[in-house]
This record gives sequence, C-alpha cells and structure tokens, in this order.
Amino acid sequence: MRIGMALNYSGDFKGAAAELGDYEKAGLDIVFVPEAYSFDAVSQMGYIAAKTERLEIASGILPIYSRTPALLAMTAAGMDYVSDGRFTLGLGASGPQVIEGFHGVPYTAPLGRMREVIEICRTVWRRERLRHDGRHYTVPLPPEQGTGLGKPLKIINHPVRSRIPIVVAAIGPKNVELAAELAEGWQPIFYVPEKAADVWGASLAAGRAKRDSELGELDVIAQATLAIGDDVAGLLELGRPMAALYIGGMGAKGKNFYNNLARRYGYEKEAERIQDLYLEGKKEEAAALVPAELLEKMSLVGSEGFVRDRVQALRESGVSTLNVTPIARTHAERVRLIEKIKDIVA
Repeated sequence: MRIGMALNYSGDFKGAAAELGDYEKAGLDIVFVPEAYSFDAVSQMGYIAAKTERLEIASGILPIYSRTPALLAMTAAGMDYVSDGRFTLGLGASGPQVIEGFHGVPYTAPLGRMREVIEICRTVWRRERLRHDGRHYTVPLPPEQGTGLGKPLKIINHPVRSRIPIVVAAIGPKNVELAAELAEGWQPIFYVPEKAADVWGASLAAGRAKRDSELGELDVIAQATLAIGDDVAGLLELGRPMAALYIGGMGAKGKNFYNNLARRYGYEKEAERIQDLYLEGKKEEAAALVPAELLEKMSLVGSEGFVRDRVQALRESGVSTLNVTPIARTHAERVRLIEKIKDIVA
C-alpha cells in the first residue's frame, strides 16, 4: 500500500512544497496536486518536480473540459520528462458549476469525453500520428469546420514513457465502471471501506471484466485524515466544514454528485437537510449535521489500534494507495505521522 498526500488548492503552496522534502524522506510515495478554480496545477507540479527526487507527482485532478485532449497528453508527457518518469495524470469531469461557470464550456457527455481523452493521450504518448474520429473529438479538424489545412501530427519529443499512468476521479456508477475498464487508477472521494462494495462493487466488477490485462491491477486510491493518539478524537470535527461544502454546496439540487454519494451511503435525510441549509447560506448549521459516523469511518483519527484496524479495513476493501492528510500542531509532528503510517501499512 502506497502512502500519498493531497495538497490544499487554496493554501500556502510554496510553504507546503517546502515541506515535501521532509515527507519524501519520511516515506511519502506520491503527492496529488489539485486544481479546481484556483492556481493551475501544472505550474505547481513542475515546481515540485524540481524540489523532490523520488516522490511521485499526480494531478488530482485536471478537468477534461478545460484543455484539449492533445494538450492534456502534451502536459503529461512534459511533466513525466521534467520529473524523470514520476508523473501520473489524474483526470476528472469536475462539475457543471465549475466547467460552465468558470471555463464557459458546456458540461456535456462526461463519460464519452473521458473515454476519448484517454484514447487520444495514449496515441500521443506512443508517438503515433494523431488521427481520431470520435463522437466528441475529431482530430485533425475536418476541413468544413476550419481552414482545411490541418494535418495529422505526432508529438515532436520522445516521451519518457509510452504509457503514463492515468487515474480517473469518479464516484458515479458509470464513471467508476469506466475507470475500472480504462485507467491505471481510480480515485473516489469520501471513501468508507465497509460501504464500498455495496456502492461501487457492481461498477468495479463490470469495468474490470472489460479491462485490458496490460493495464495491470486497478490502483484504488482512498483519502483519509490522519491523526494518531489517545486524545485526537476531537480533530474529527475539523472535517465537518469540508464535508458540508461538498455534500451541500458542490452543485445544485439534483446535480450534486457528492450529495448523491451520501444518500447512497444511507444518509438520505441528512444529505437533504445539509444541502438545504448550505444553499440557504447556513454553512455552520449544515456542517453540524454531517453524521459523526461518516466522519469517523472515512478517517484515520484515533488510537494506534484504531488506525491499524481502519488500515486493515481499507486494505481488505481493495485500497492500494492511501492518501492521507496528517493533522498535528507542528511540521515535525506531521512528518512523524507519515513515518508512523508507513510503519503501520508495512
């Protein structure tokens, strides 16, 4: 089981990047750099590549609507080059509020687009001339849609790898099935190991049944807040605002994927009330209604024995990369948490 960490898209990036060297020495395997509608992730990942030596670097995630498929492929190849083969391309559909509200691009056909983006990326990395006649992307552009001067091209540089790992962030049934079929890794959110099989088992099985054996086993990436001790239970409360933001505010009524997930976990009434309150601007009241059980089950916050039991539950559910957020007063204590979780998973 690998140990990863996700950076905060709205925090002090340079400060966080300066600390990565210590986490790398402590055994951190991979860092995920988010984008949302903050600073772009690519410039930050290039910065991290220059500041680290062994640490794998992943986009977590680049939305497929904000860049052309060929640019996503070029970016991944460039990142893989400057990091000496340490890059993973994390992709996701994001949501209509961000894609249409910030990028001004229609949020259409996320499944079909993701499938074609992955196909185009792998064609580019193999240095084949790019010809793609899909439902959502046609490359080169047909003459009747442009000047008629477009011609099939292949990437000039030789990529470090002809197959860069792709991780797909997904929680909906069809999206998860696609990830299990086509990607090297799958990254859900709010992962509860005891409920994973009921919520995603059928989708994962359907995708794996169509999976190319050359892709290897699917890397399942789960996220969890990390704090170890006999007096850390109160730190679970720190997760309430973020959970309320996603369950209540990341989407409109009927168009919130995270709210749907909470409902599928069995928290139908809570999810509905959290969303109502959040959309009314009552964020604190919404956060107070996030179920304590949910916060506990998707965390690694508690005694060492509790954390060991939760790691075992995660492992048994199929998790192979554990993406932690260490919570402690000082940087030195957070580094020790990474050392400790490495020891536990070993």
